[in-house]
Amino acid sequence: MTTASPSRARFLSSWVAGVVVTLLLLGVCAWLVISDAPVYRFLMRLYLDKHFMAATLRQWGVLAPLVFIVIQALQVIIAPIPGEVTGLLGGFIFGQWLGFFYSTLGLTAGSLFAFWVGRRLGAPYVRRLVSSQVWERIGFIVEAEGAILCFVIYLIPGLPKDIVCYLFGISPMPFWIFAVVSTIGRMPGTWALSAQGAKAAAGKYIELLLLTAVIAAIALPLYYYRSRIVSLLRRPA
Repeated sequence: MTTASPSRARFLSSWVAGVVVTLLLLGVCAWLVISDAPVYRFLMRLYLDKHFMAATLRQWGVLAPLVFIVIQALQVIIAPIPGEVTGLLGGFIFGQWLGFFYSTLGLTAGSLFAFWVGRRLGAPYVRRLVSSQVWERIGFIVEAEGAILCFVIYLIPGLPKDIVCYLFGISPMPFWIFAVVSTIGRMPGTWALSAQGAKAAAGKYIELLLLTAVIAAIALPLYYYRSRIVSLLRRPA
C-alpha cells in the first residue's frame, strides 16, 4: 500500500481548500443576485454607473484613495467591468498623477493576488477560469518565464491582461519578476487613461482630443496586429 508524498498531500489540501472557498464565494454571490439584496444592487450600480461611483468616492473623503485602490484591485481579480472605466475615473477624481499612482497600486495588488491564486491552486483551477478560446490563444504562457514576454503582453492593448495574471501564476516565472515587469508593462496604458480623465475633469477638451489622437495612433496598430505579435512571441516557447 502506497502513501501520498508530502508535496502531493499539500497540493491536494490546497486544491480542496481552494475549491471550498470558491464554492462558498459563488454561493454567496448567487444568493445576493437571487435575493436582489441591497448590497448587490449597490455594487452593481457602483460598477455600472461611473457618475455614481465618482460621487460615492467623493463622499468617502480621505478614505477615497483607499476605496479606489480596492476597486481597481477587484476589477483585476473578478473583472466586473473594463479597467478603462476605472482608469479614466481615477484621473477624473484625483488628477493625472495621483490617479495614475492610485490606479497602479490597485492594479498591481490585484495582479499579484491573481498570480498568487494561480500559483497556489495550480493549473486545474486556472483552466476552469479560462475559456477554451483564450487558452488556445495564449495558453503557451504557462510554459514561459521570460520577462520580455510578460512585458510585451501587458503592453499590448486588447489582450485579456487580468486572466493572464492567473496564467503567469502557473508558469515558471518567479513572483518578483512578474511583480516588477507586469507593473511596468501596465504603466503606459494606466498613465494614458489617467491623463485623459484629468483633462476631461479640467475641461481641457482640445488637449484631450490631441492626447486621444496620439494614444490611438500608437495603440491601434498594436491592437490590430496583436494576434501576429502573440504568434511571434509564441515561437520561442
